[in-house]
Amino acid sequence: MTRLTLAIFFTAAALSAQTPAAAPAGNAQNGRKLFENYGCYQCHGREAQGGLGTGPRLGPKPIAFTAVQKYIRQPTGQMPPYTAKVVNDKDLADIYAFLQSRTAPPPVKDIALLNN
Repeated sequence: MTRLTLAIFFTAAALSAQTPAAAPAGNAQNGRKLFENYGCYQCHGREAQGGLGTGPRLGPKPIAFTAVQKYIRQPTGQMPPYTAKVVNDKDLADIYAFLQSRTAPPPVKDIALLNN
């Protein structure tokens, strides 16, 4: 194959690759309430920061919505499954909006108590 043919082939393959769907719009305030009501905070912390020996950090910058949705519906670890009957798609979108709204903690150098 010529370079041009290879370039066209790889460009077409890249363009045809599926891109993850954008997360549905959600309400972060309601998502915080749902995060607490469903007990997510018990393993993932009140700010979705995760903890040692419990659930992983979920925010800020959560993984793609489709990956979160798949894992919540069919977890592979110790987390119980939350089917669509338990957490509907609208509530899940709100929880995801809450995860997206989490801000990164300040750098250690900016925390005076840790720099004494």
